[in-house]
Amino acid sequence: MAVSKATDLGKALCIITGASKGFGRSLAKEISGLLQPESVLVLVARSGNKLSELQTELDSLVAGKHLVIRCVIADLGLREGVEQVMKSVRELTAVDIDHLLLFNNAASLGDVSRYAQSFENMEEVDSYLSFNVSSALCLTAGVLNAFPRRQGLRRFVVNISSLCAVKPFPSWVLYCTGKAARDMMFRVLAEEDPDLRVLSYAPGPLDTDMQLQARSSSADSNLRQIFTVLHSEGQLLTCEQSISKLLKVLLEDEFSSGAHIDYYDL
Repeated sequence: MAVSKATDLGKALCIITGASKGFGRSLAKEISGLLQPESVLVLVARSGNKLSELQTELDSLVAGKHLVIRCVIADLGLREGVEQVMKSVRELTAVDIDHLLLFNNAASLGDVSRYAQSFENMEEVDSYLSFNVSSALCLTAGVLNAFPRRQGLRRFVVNISSLCAVKPFPSWVLYCTGKAARDMMFRVLAEEDPDLRVLSYAPGPLDTDMQLQARSSSADSNLRQIFTVLHSEGQLLTCEQSISKLLKVLLEDEFSSGAHIDYYDL
């Protein structure tokens, strides 16, 4: 007999970092429709104004659904920012949920106007890695410790990855390094805890501010040309297109934990 597929993400605590714009903002709007009443959506970003705008949009989208929406203004490049998010998460440990979903989406492109041999300043590199790598590990550890394994709780950890995790892009040394490190981090997590459902999802080339930075600032002329052509020929993906495939993967729940899945693999 065929097993029926899930049509929603249950009564959940859903945490999205980098929620104020781009992929994270669109993810918050799309996923709100898949959460059961009394679920909690925690939105994390540095911009309080943009989070407030998003909350207003969501209040309209889910009116009458009784979702709890919490906005946390935090700079994840700083220890204090990670601690602020964890404080908000720990306040929710008594919430009755059957799904925990953590989307590690917050990331930055870094300085792509230079090549690897120009990065002699350790403080600059450390600052990039703190925001893009260290915070993802520490936040994930904190969330999982706040919501440990228990009967009836499905826990999902999603790392928003990139083709750059597996393919080197000239002049993108920081971004490629950060994405590769994060992929391995979550592969290790999946090996250590078979109870978790861990996914690294590469969303494809998205029509976002980061893509604008890529085609205007990349030191490598070939990359600039590639991204310019993708943009001019309308080949960039909308966030909604990519998120639709991500949510399909999560709802079907048939992926190998720790896997790296690209939009174009599906």
